[in-house]
Amino acid sequence: MYILLGKVAFGMKKVLMIANQFPPMGGSGVQRSVKFVKHLREFGYEPVVFTRSEKGMLLKDETLLGDIPEGVKIIRTKAYDFTEWRSVFKIPGKILGLKIFIPDSAWVWSVMSRKAAVKEIIENDIKIVYTTSAPYSDHLLGLYLKKKFPYITWVVDFRDEWTNNPYVLDSPHWWYRTKKEKKMEAEVLNAADALITNTPVMRKNFILNNNLSEENFFVIPNGYDEEDFKEFDLKKPVNPKLTLTYTGALYGRRKPDTFFKAISELISENKIDGNKILINLIGNYHKEKLQSQIDSFSLTKQINIVGYVPHNECIKRQLASDVLVLIEGTGRGSDAFYTGKIFEYMNTGRPVLAVLPENGAAADLVRKTKIGVVAHTDDVEAIKKAIFGYYEKWLEDRLDFSPARNEIEKYERKELTKELASVFDKYCR
Repeated sequence: MYILLGKVAFGMKKVLMIANQFPPMGGSGVQRSVKFVKHLREFGYEPVVFTRSEKGMLLKDETLLGDIPEGVKIIRTKAYDFTEWRSVFKIPGKILGLKIFIPDSAWVWSVMSRKAAVKEIIENDIKIVYTTSAPYSDHLLGLYLKKKFPYITWVVDFRDEWTNNPYVLDSPHWWYRTKKEKKMEAEVLNAADALITNTPVMRKNFILNNNLSEENFFVIPNGYDEEDFKEFDLKKPVNPKLTLTYTGALYGRRKPDTFFKAISELISENKIDGNKILINLIGNYHKEKLQSQIDSFSLTKQINIVGYVPHNECIKRQLASDVLVLIEGTGRGSDAFYTGKIFEYMNTGRPVLAVLPENGAAADLVRKTKIGVVAHTDDVEAIKKAIFGYYEKWLEDRLDFSPARNEIEKYERKELTKELASVFDKYCR
């Protein structure tokens, strides 16, 4: 039995939510944690957030703080993130944070925060510790707490794979670091009471690569929050140009090259009028480098680098678009994960151009929810066909589609938080 007195919860089991990446930090990494925090009380659990201090954060989105319910306790400890050093210390800081500290730049934070986390558990009757990565140092702090308090339920959440992460596979660490991280990963996997990842392929990889039992390993995908859309007009826009919008990062193997090439060729072949198409890129980019790439494809007039915007503004811009674009690279492990924005895209009512590995988890999800067209990342002709198809429909004012709402609704954040609470129910002693 629990009650809400004003906006503060009483009588609920307390969950220490260890999430180094948490609002007001911006970016896609914070969405999952803050949405769980937003809805957990509805299922009988009181979140207590354990995170880093705001000082030094390079990317902020203050609007995300609005998702945190009144009365939720947030513990912030000094970040010790050397990658945030500036001026003459910038390069040494990045070397320390990205190359020296294992497994990541949050390692010092995880060690220096132990005392505060222990204090919270002892003084506030914490029943469950939940840790989420990245950074993977979140799990090392959880491992320390599990060893110190074996009776506490520890739930480990992987937003991405660890040593089998595709970006690590593309640029492997030196042998000592690889060996050390695999040992860290194995300790975490074997000590946790329950494990969660966000795609079935990731779950399968973890189990096979680490010889784990399937019984305590669950899939809870990312999702969308219906409430994020309430303030906006969902009606189809009337734009003077076919407006395509991509939101998200562009780095590593996630490159826009084939998408840019497809647009460029369609224009040069006179299949698309270059004056009737606009592409918006929304994200935290190295603008000079990206602009140089755009210019090399002669798309200066067609592509607009918007840059990073707050989450609510991002949704507003998605809804003002005719087509939404997903991009994901190919390579080993690329079939395992969804792109971050796919779930928000689902709820916009706008068709999607999914430039993805055609046999991956993300492509399967696009097809299952019927939200758009999949074109393999490396197949320029398939991408051109998909874009031209949308362009023709837009010219004729018949850019309509019928997504599978019954499938889409499974990914609403409240429903996914209910699944997390069911894991807590099962394993909390």
